[in-house]
Amino acid sequence: MTVSSAQISEPTTGRPYLIGVAGGSSSGKTTVSERLAALAGGDHLAVIKLDSYYVDRPDDDFETRAKANYDHPDAFDWPLLNDHLAALCAGAGVQVPIYDYTLHVRSGATQVVRPAAIIVVEGILVLWEPSLRDRFDLKIYMDTDADVRLIRRLRRDVAERGRTPETIMAQYLATVRPSHEQFVEPSKRFADVIIPEGGLNRPAIDVLLARVRELVPGDSSSEVSL
Repeated sequence: MTVSSAQISEPTTGRPYLIGVAGGSSSGKTTVSERLAALAGGDHLAVIKLDSYYVDRPDDDFETRAKANYDHPDAFDWPLLNDHLAALCAGAGVQVPIYDYTLHVRSGATQVVRPAAIIVVEGILVLWEPSLRDRFDLKIYMDTDADVRLIRRLRRDVAERGRTPETIMAQYLATVRPSHEQFVEPSKRFADVIIPEGGLNRPAIDVLLARVRELVPGDSSSEVSL
């Protein structure tokens, strides 16, 4: 694990502690976020996924939506995400969009996310966008090898998103890999903590869990299986 020379800040009194978890596609962002949530509990930690804030394109036909670059900064609704974080910091709940990966549109349904002492925002570009990045008290980058990430993406998208290996590889070569090199990887320089091997780096995850344990109000002695 690499820790930058920048000081990891303490939360301002009266507002949530904000953690940003970035990294390439299938680098382990969700794994780490879920472990932090399991430790803190739903009453103390809320998770926001950047994928929920893809720009909605209901007027485009399916072929056009399927060919869009979903790894480019322009693919995300940054104003809505920032508005939602501002509301959560002010003590209000928000209705987070639920994105349909098979149709490449917002499903129309939403998920209620309520205020919590700790808010984790995870996604490939959460350290790229300055207006979002500046909100975080702790910025984490999951640094996982490209071949590992590709294998994980293949397994996930076939099993969960109705894709074929051929379409996954075509998208990876056309947009995922170029955007990673242009946008995602360079955002690593903004991280306070860089975790090699992503969610498989148990010593580094232990450090993060210990930090979250310190922030959880009341009894935080419960153990989380890694």
